[in-house]
Parts: sequence; C-alpha cells; structure tokens
Amino acid sequence: MTEELAPARPFAEALRAAIHAGGVTLDRLAERLRERGTPVSLATLSYWQSGRSQPERPQSLAALANVEHLLGLPAGELGRLLESPKPRGRTVHRLPEPIDSAAPWSDPEGFDRMVVGVDISQDNQLTRLSVHDLIVVGADRAKHVQRTRQVLRAEQDGVDRLVIVAWGESPDEPVPEVVPVRNCAIGRVSRDERTGQVATELLFGHTLAKRETVLIEHEIRCPEPLSQAYEHERVSRLPVREYLIEVRFDPAAPPAHVVRFSDVDGKERVKALTLDSAHTAHALAMDLEPGRYGIRWSWR
Repeated sequence: MTEELAPARPFAEALRAAIHAGGVTLDRLAERLRERGTPVSLATLSYWQSGRSQPERPQSLAALANVEHLLGLPAGELGRLLESPKPRGRTVHRLPEPIDSAAPWSDPEGFDRMVVGVDISQDNQLTRLSVHDLIVVGADRAKHVQRTRQVLRAEQDGVDRLVIVAWGESPDEPVPEVVPVRNCAIGRVSRDERTGQVATELLFGHTLAKRETVLIEHEIRCPEPLSQAYEHERVSRLPVREYLIEVRFDPAAPPAHVVRFSDVDGKERVKALTLDSAHTAHALAMDLEPGRYGIRWSWR
C-alpha cells in the first residue's frame, strides 16, 4: 500500500496562482514575512501552496493576512478558502494524521514521488513513546555517528514496520544509507537522487499486537568524503511523547556556539545550549507536536 496524494484544495490553488501572478519566489515571500514580524518557514509555505497543510494557528493566520497584502489580494481573499481546522487536544480519539517529511531543500512533490515505493500506511498506527538521536561529530567537523533509538507502541493489530526518511548535509551529496542496528531489518528502499533523500522500511522482528511496544535502533551512514556539518534536524511527522537529542563533539574541534531549535507551524524558537564535561550538547523535549526539531552550531 502507498499513501495517496492529497486532492487539490481551493486554498492551495488560489495561493499558488497568487504567488505566480505576483512573480515572487517562496524565499522572497518568507523574507518579507519575517520583516513584518510574522515569520513562516520556507517548508511551511511550500506545504500551504501544495495543499499538504494550511494555516490554522493564530500566528499562522496573522502571517496569512500579510501574505494577502504582499501579493496584492483583498483582505480575507485567501482566508475564506480555508477548510475547517482539524480537531485538536485530548478529546480527539482518532489516530493522528502525519505531516510530510522532506529534506530542508526538498519540496512536497519530491516526498510524494519518493514514498510511492514504500508502505507508509502504518506510520500513524504507531505511538512514538521515546525517540533518542545520538550524533557524534569528529575533529574533521563531520558527522561520524548518527544513531536513533525508538520505543514505539502499536495502536492496532498487525503493525510490522516503520518508514525512516533520511538525507545528507546537502542535495549535492550521494544518498545516505539507513542501517538496522537492533530489532529491525531492511524492507523496501526508495531513493530520490534529485533531492538526496531515501525512504527505508524498517521491518520489526514480528507483527505487533495492539498496545504492544517495540524498541528499535538504526543508523544513518553517509558516503565519504563526509561534509562539514552545522546542524542535526529531526522532522517529526507525528507526535512524540519524549524526544532526546545529543550531539557529541570532538575535544579537538569544539563549536563556537550551539543552540536548540524548533519549528512548528512556521514559528521557529531558538535557545542557547552549553557543552557538558563530555563535550556534548543535549536537548530534551516532551509531548512534541509534528514539526522540526534539532540542534545547530557554528564553528570557530
């Protein structure tokens, strides 16, 4: 099975047409929104115009009002085309819908094209109880270890796999490889050389029963020569109960500055971090919403 592409939506079509008529790029639109105090990430703008998501939160609706003004549209022209917001909160007793996962430089169409070759239909049947990313950066300032441990719980009988999407440090690099480490094996693999992404099925040791948990580990390995790294980012397509990221630096090449960041619905938050005695920066977060989370750094 594969995920069907989202049908065309009036809001997305109107936004796409307005951007085209206005002769502006998404980069320029994102820049103008930042200048007006209503920042929206490039990825979120791309999702809006493709119909994969829509503005719903107050800060996103404020940004949409500026989008209308910047594109020369009457106030409310795009807002009236929005669909009813999806239910949120503890009163919603249904499996969550995943957001798209894509490399920072990719587009939603690239993601759709890539996941046609794998089965992502079970993704929203797994609750992410705990996710731990360990990144080891060498003296050459490149990532030498990218290991992830996850504790997952099946919310239906018959769940037997998880799809991992990975990418390198830039779209010019060869596609990385996802390697099973513990309690999983490789299933189907779909690569997109144009975007530098790979989607890999991790097959569990057995089919899970409802409410059964599984602990799996995998690594992401990039072909040499390895590029200098400046961040590690996780795109959480679904909620995560607990997320821990730690980045361990070589004592011979410490970073100048380190921050944690999150980007949910186009609003980025940043906080400075300090290294511990093991030259490691870490960030712990609870009850994550779908979005982007990670640690970035600059070099001396």
